Amino acid sequence: MYTYKTKGTCSQSIAFDIEDGKVRNVKFTGGCHGNTQGIAKLTEGMDAREVIARLEGTNCGGRGTSCPDQLARALKAALS
Repeated sequence: MYTYKTKGTCSQSIAFDIEDGKVRNVKFTGGCHGNTQGIAKLTEGMDAREVIARLEGTNCGGRGTSCPDQLARALKAALS
């Protein structure tokens, strides 16, 4: 299980697994519960690099980042 401390979002951290290149068990701490649950369900079983490609750069409220963007950053860090 990887844990990533988020920056610039309402969520405080993201925990997840990567199994055989696939995203599993995404759990956000904090943030907009419905949105973070949706992100977790939509990305379950997806190729981690595909999640990064789709979510990287998503902006929330002019912050320059978002929970989806932070997940992309977390996945990139875990894969490097």
